[in-house]
Amino acid sequence: MTALERWHVGPWTTRGSRPGEPGRTRTLDELHFDVVGLARILGRRLSGREELQVRLWQNELRPTHTRLCGVHTLADAENAQLLRDTAEKALAWLGERAPAGYEFVLTDAVELRPLLDLDADVVAVDAVVQLADAELPAARLAASHVRRSASGDWYAGDAVCNWSGPHDTADAAVTAVHEARLRLVDQLRSAGRDDLAATADRWPPVPT
Repeated sequence: MTALERWHVGPWTTRGSRPGEPGRTRTLDELHFDVVGLARILGRRLSGREELQVRLWQNELRPTHTRLCGVHTLADAENAQLLRDTAEKALAWLGERAPAGYEFVLTDAVELRPLLDLDADVVAVDAVVQLADAELPAARLAASHVRRSASGDWYAGDAVCNWSGPHDTADAAVTAVHEARLRLVDQLRSAGRDDLAATADRWPPVPT
């Protein structure tokens, strides 16, 4: 089993609701279908029979890319239950691959959240920032991943923005994140959160 190499905190699917908001949120069946689809995108393999069933659900819920979401449900209740059961299995598969210090949960979307257990073997920087609930200028860079751009330069940032770079090497970008983590420890102590600062030796390695 391989954990995810890159991730972001927050929703990984479009949000669903009952009965749904046309064009904006999914119906419950559409949300369950998205859970199954997300796991497939991230590498979950299905049998030929399971793949056929996914195609049948797709034909009923989303036969074209332009079909409006938020209005479609499966006509047969047993078929809808099968989709729900399949989505639960897909969510369990995702949960096994959550990064250390995080968990996947299903609310009105599939969300990745940091675990807030300060006694855990691994404490995510995102968890520390969330629990601190204070102004921490170093937080964004301290929680960053390192990635290589198409031009060959290296950056530290999140799924949307770069907070440091360009750097010539991955090591240089990782160093920038480590320096931000040191500043974050100082800022936590200044905010009176020595308990959070004390978890620094259990923060996970910088994702690269």
